Amino acid sequence: MQFFKRELKNGITVLFEKRELPIVSISITNKFGAAFEKSEIKGIAHFMEHLVFTGTKTRTHEDISREIEKKGGILNAFTSHEVTSFWCKLPNKHLFAGFEVLSDMLKNPAFDAEKFEKEKKVILEEIKMYHDMPTRDVFDKIEANLYGKPFGESVIGSDKSISALKRDFVAKYFFENYNPANFIVCVVGDADFEEVCNYLEKKFEMKKGASKIIPIVMQNKKSVEEREGIDQAHFMLACHAPLLGTNEYNALEVLDGYLANGMSSRLFLEIREKRGLAYAVKSSVDAMKDYSYYGIYVGTTKEALAEVEKIILREIELVGEMNEKQLQEAKEQIIGLKNVASEESVNVMNELVFAEATGKAEDYYKYEEKINSVELEDVKKLAINLIKNGYSTVAIVPK
Repeated sequence: MQFFKRELKNGITVLFEKRELPIVSISITNKFGAAFEKSEIKGIAHFMEHLVFTGTKTRTHEDISREIEKKGGILNAFTSHEVTSFWCKLPNKHLFAGFEVLSDMLKNPAFDAEKFEKEKKVILEEIKMYHDMPTRDVFDKIEANLYGKPFGESVIGSDKSISALKRDFVAKYFFENYNPANFIVCVVGDADFEEVCNYLEKKFEMKKGASKIIPIVMQNKKSVEEREGIDQAHFMLACHAPLLGTNEYNALEVLDGYLANGMSSRLFLEIREKRGLAYAVKSSVDAMKDYSYYGIYVGTTKEALAEVEKIILREIELVGEMNEKQLQEAKEQIIGLKNVASEESVNVMNELVFAEATGKAEDYYKYEEKINSVELEDVKKLAINLIKNGYSTVAIVPK
């Protein structure tokens, strides 16, 4: 494996993993997301992500997608709390065609007034769609219970906040917050690192200014929502967890491998296989530099909610009985899963970006070393501390 990293004169940080297959995944990530937004403009980062796809000063929406897709490529983007990322994957001979499209989107978005209003309607429909998917909506609701406003509000915003946004304000906000000095450009595949760096130096000019995350307020709340039109109860228990990049976070990953990751995990066996209380039993680790929480999701019956919550808490407590053999099994599992996932270049691209956004991209390649350094007492201590200061729950249940 060959890895290269460089900070350019215009402030862009370039990450590159060399691969021999004639495929390349590339992304331009701006260190700006929903955590930078006040309540009245919640969802603006996600809205801006949508808008740059609607056209630039020289490309229509159709041009943007066609120039990637007709070359056999995939084009997409995502917005999280701390970053917004635009990416494509395509044959490596079209590497700079991909960069041309991404660069144009970020440098020259048109923000056409008519398309602005149309895209606003699209996002309002997206908000409804996620609300109507309890397995997705429960994740927004658990964040609202774990964090005060504005962080605890949905990344995509609300009907009220999105409806109130105006074209000129959003356009101005975009150019104020999209700064090459905050860009992380990542390339995974068969490419020339020097050519990539030279291209980016010429393509982007340095700008001043940096966005600041609004202070995050942690809390623990519990809520139950009755909803018509569903037959299953959707339950999630979550607690605040160690931040990404810390030693304690490594212990959290090992804990998850033992407790809730996969069909051989303690919670899956106890809730589904032993008691038949659920079909889906899943864990969720959501963490970045400034926030982190660990959650357990269970799709069950309304009548079984109390029992499911009791089982989860008991199994966390029983981590104190974990032995060395189980520790090693958990380590081997999550290291193996990481290696399997690394076959997909997009996964590695995103992992490198998040590693750089929270610390150093190089640490991505130390994953096995960090996991193997976790000791049994580290995991047991973490399990105790996870629920020591309380936890949050949310349930969306049939009315």
